[in-house]
Amino acid sequence: MTAIKAPSYQRLYVWELPVRAFHWVNGFCILALGLTGFLIGRPFTVATAQEASFQYWFGTVRFLHFAAGYVFLINMLARIYWGFVGNRYARWNQFVPTSRKWFKDVAEVLKVDILQTQIQGRIHVGHNRLAGVVYFLSFWIYAFQAVTGFALYAPMSPSWVGRIAAAIASPFGNDMDIRQWHHAGLWFFVIFTLIHVYLVFYHDYLEGRGTTSSMVGGWKFEREDLLKR
Repeated sequence: MTAIKAPSYQRLYVWELPVRAFHWVNGFCILALGLTGFLIGRPFTVATAQEASFQYWFGTVRFLHFAAGYVFLINMLARIYWGFVGNRYARWNQFVPTSRKWFKDVAEVLKVDILQTQIQGRIHVGHNRLAGVVYFLSFWIYAFQAVTGFALYAPMSPSWVGRIAAAIASPFGNDMDIRQWHHAGLWFFVIFTLIHVYLVFYHDYLEGRGTTSSMVGGWKFEREDLLKR
């Protein structure tokens, strides 16, 4: 009886420190912006005997929202820059569809994720093609949220960031219209986060290459026989 040789794996450094830092800072910012944004959109009454002028809980919520917004913007700009200077797994050509084969790979990943079929062909070391396209589209949503958010911030701040954002967001209507667009963007992040967390754990189970831990340490594992293809 012929013994079946188990495949050997090679340890690859995939996610550089700036990419990992962006991921976690972005995650915490989205959490803070989502929670405070929901409270701003649907504030509740705090029952207290204290005089209203001495209560500042809602002002604190707004401050945290604006502060997280600045961190979110700076973090996004840093990631855009790293898309030009980072390693091959961080570059923008990993996110922008460039060929018919790319869309075939997207369809294959959709079958795996939705119909739970077996993976066919080589597994991408970095982002799979579907993840790359989704993250690229997400960056446009990030930009939209940043612009509309700072546009709403402009009337109460002399910041040049707010003035520029207000000019860019002007085609979306008045402040009330922009607020509705901005609030709708909150639900994109809620849905995206739920699906993202599920798929990370699902692909970690399916591929067994350290998908989850790679965003902490940066390392993934790839079968050596597949690397030679």
